[in-house]
Amino acid sequence: MLEITDELQGKAIIWASYTHDIQQISQALRDRFGPEAVATYYGATPQDDRQEIVNKFQDKDSPLRFFVGQPRTGGYGITLTAANTMIYYSNSYDLEIRLQSEDRAHRIGQKNKVTYIDLVSPGTIDEKILEALRCKIDLAGKVLGEEVRDWLV
Repeated sequence: MLEITDELQGKAIIWASYTHDIQQISQALRDRFGPEAVATYYGATPQDDRQEIVNKFQDKDSPLRFFVGQPRTGGYGITLTAANTMIYYSNSYDLEIRLQSEDRAHRIGQKNKVTYIDLVSPGTIDEKILEALRCKIDLAGKVLGEEVRDWLV
């Protein structure tokens, strides 16, 4: 993940399902890019701090580059259009959570294309989760008669 972040231009959202991962990711990013470059947004983030984190992330002049969050907490109801990259460190089997978290960067005000990166370790549960998500989105497309998204190839 750090190799990817070294190559990024602009701001990025990094989603992780587990608190331990969020803490490890944010510490590694702080060590590499400085404490002002990273904010976390998950269950332990104080309610009073959450909107300030979003505001700083959305501010193009803010040094905050990395929004590290848990999709169940930050994947609903917030706007993160300052990001042009979204990294999924881990996924859950819940398609709604995945789609909602993707939509955080696709809101009114987004002017750039967004690149999605899924980190997948071969031979692990990561592959099974992505396959399950792929099957769910295919099924949803057939049931609803909608065009299937081409992510998760």
